Amino acid sequence: MSIRRTILILVTLVAGVSIPMFGQIVTIEKSNKQIADSIRAELDRRPYFSLYKDTYFVGGTVLGGEPTIHNSDVKFQISFQQRLTKSNLPWNTYLYLFYTQKAIWNVLERSLPFHDLNFNPGIGLSRYIIMKNRLVGKATVMLEHESNGRDGTASRSWNKVSIAAEGYISPNLMAHAKYWIPIIDGKYNRDILRYSGLYQAGFQAISNDDKWVLDMTLVKRKGWNLNFNTIVQLGYRINHNSNQFIMLQYYNGYGETMLDYNQYHSRLRIGLLIRPKFFSDF
Repeated sequence: MSIRRTILILVTLVAGVSIPMFGQIVTIEKSNKQIADSIRAELDRRPYFSLYKDTYFVGGTVLGGEPTIHNSDVKFQISFQQRLTKSNLPWNTYLYLFYTQKAIWNVLERSLPFHDLNFNPGIGLSRYIIMKNRLVGKATVMLEHESNGRDGTASRSWNKVSIAAEGYISPNLMAHAKYWIPIIDGKYNRDILRYSGLYQAGFQAISNDDKWVLDMTLVKRKGWNLNFNTIVQLGYRINHNSNQFIMLQYYNGYGETMLDYNQYHSRLRIGLLIRPKFFSDF
């Protein structure tokens, strides 16, 4: 196998265009350092602007109760990242700007009001982990702010120093985890750790034919008991050449939005998912 073809395969895997070959060891005469440098050079050529977390538009209603116009809604999320540097920073890291915006939209109520808008900008350093001629994951350290942009008693905000990691277990399975050190500046959400937690973990699985994707994330709330916020997403790819999916999303627990962070929600929604061509960030 030529060096040019090897590099193209590795870059294709990083870009998520061809997942089944991910994780295979490529044997060539070049040293591990030269291979890693080749991979980073190709990463440097990737677009600066890209999707970050899943972008979706879903609608649904309450589970375990009677649906009404007040507990049936539309939820959507927009998320992207902007790479600011190439891999010439210390430890071959990349500097990123991150932005995620989430909304709960009460489309059945008069005048179609937004119940809550959450803004989540951040900045951080990411490092791709390359071992034994393979890309095996990514680690990120970031500073995040999250708030709902409101004033008075409806105001909610906090900041986080977050450490996130993703590990690629197989061509079809990725595990992820994230821990944050909170800096709570919101006057009306001092107890947010009891509901929105301190860390999360989960996995993402992709079918062999690349049509199905399953995500599960557990967010551990503060305390020693087994109290989790649970998010499960099941997506079916609409077209093999696109990154659009029909998605079923299940949310159970607290902290779904900043405004209602201390209120229990159990929701089932369905709609459109647009996700990165490879594994998502969480």
